[in-house]
Amino acid sequence: MNSWLKTSRLCRYYRRGPQEIRAVDNVDLTVRRGEFLGVVGSSGSGKSTLLNLLAGLDTPTSGSIDFNNVTLGSLSRRELSSYRMRSVGMVFQSFNLLHYKTALENVELALYFSGTSKAVRRERAESSLETLGLSDRLDHRPSDLSGGEQQRVAIARALVKEPEILFADEPTGNLDHDNALQIAELLAKLNREGLTILLVTHNLDLAGSYCSRIITMNYGKIIDDSSGTRGV
Repeated sequence: MNSWLKTSRLCRYYRRGPQEIRAVDNVDLTVRRGEFLGVVGSSGSGKSTLLNLLAGLDTPTSGSIDFNNVTLGSLSRRELSSYRMRSVGMVFQSFNLLHYKTALENVELALYFSGTSKAVRRERAESSLETLGLSDRLDHRPSDLSGGEQQRVAIARALVKEPEILFADEPTGNLDHDNALQIAELLAKLNREGLTILLVTHNLDLAGSYCSRIITMNYGKIIDDSSGTRGV
């Protein structure tokens, strides 16, 4: 597996009053295609900030991010938007579903700005939900779904774009133990099928059980980089 996502001396600083917060501080990281990388650390360690930078949702203070031999900092706003739309899938702790739309409509929205026709959007959204075991929930709104089902809809929305990499920020954080395990198993299955995944989690047991590699962050720095129990 070749490295195709990497950072060099990546920094993201911001000010809180007179204090400078070094959310990501001089991080060098290489991710190989096909990895299931866990990012762990205490609250405020920089995990989510790192994920947002890699996903093109935030801009570095300094340093660089290269994806498939392209430096994100060299992209125009339109090109960066295209990177997020076509190469990146995102899943968050809060499911971020529109409460007034059905599961199917929520997933379709991911393709709305990609130039995909309405018929193809509908077909791909149905297929994505069916793949995740939600064929009988297409017309249900989020309030009619369990937490685990809502997160699966959110994952279907991320996957319908057929991204090259999936960034998952605490995707089990709002779920009970059983649903959390189901989502972890689903992510592991997607990884076995070839999808590269970066998972931010507070759950060290989950990371150790499912991730092929784990990095630990503290005060914006990577302080440990090791294999998970799945090996490499």
